[in-house]
Amino acid sequence: MHIIELIKGLDTSFFLLINGLHSPFFDNFMWIVSAKLTWIPLYLSVLYLLIRTYKKESVWIILTVVFCIVISDQTASGMLKEFFKRLRPSHVESLKSVIHLVKGYEGGLYGFASSHAANSVGFALLTSLILSDRFYSLLLLCWALLVSYSRIYLGVHYPGDILGGILVGTLAAIFSFWLLIRIRPNILQNQDNTVEKTQKIIPTGVLMLSLAGILIYSAFA
Repeated sequence: MHIIELIKGLDTSFFLLINGLHSPFFDNFMWIVSAKLTWIPLYLSVLYLLIRTYKKESVWIILTVVFCIVISDQTASGMLKEFFKRLRPSHVESLKSVIHLVKGYEGGLYGFASSHAANSVGFALLTSLILSDRFYSLLLLCWALLVSYSRIYLGVHYPGDILGGILVGTLAAIFSFWLLIRIRPNILQNQDNTVEKTQKIIPTGVLMLSLAGILIYSAFA
């Protein structure tokens, strides 16, 4: 029991450290980063690339990505949150006087595990395994970590919630990729080699433009 309390104490200390490093600029930045609708252009660009690369076989890959997001989201939000019933820091009475909340946002009641972390990591890792491009993989994994970090900054998740979500997303991506290979063993060999290099970098370009736009907006909002 002493070890559990020690871990909880460290988790709270790290949370307060991260949440305490705030400013008007980063309030705007992290708020937009955390919003799910912000990344629709990124998702659409990845969808386009998958269809362009794998043609008819892309339906299997898209279904696998959807499956991965569903199981990561339902595991984090539908199962773990209800099982552990760990209050978000924003709902802990003893912390309310010291937490920095952006726009008064508190989130739902329970926080373990973070579905934002699970879904973003699951999406980034699975598509990285499928597309097998180093630059894409690095950038998307950094994006997933940024989205995850934003949840601590906004005051609605402990670092432990984020680590739990990252684990869920990682396992969901690995399992989904394994299932795809089991069902369609040669699917990754059926990619269109005529896809131009410029098309392969479309998702990373969209991501960088999105981040640039968020930075500019945050600076002048």
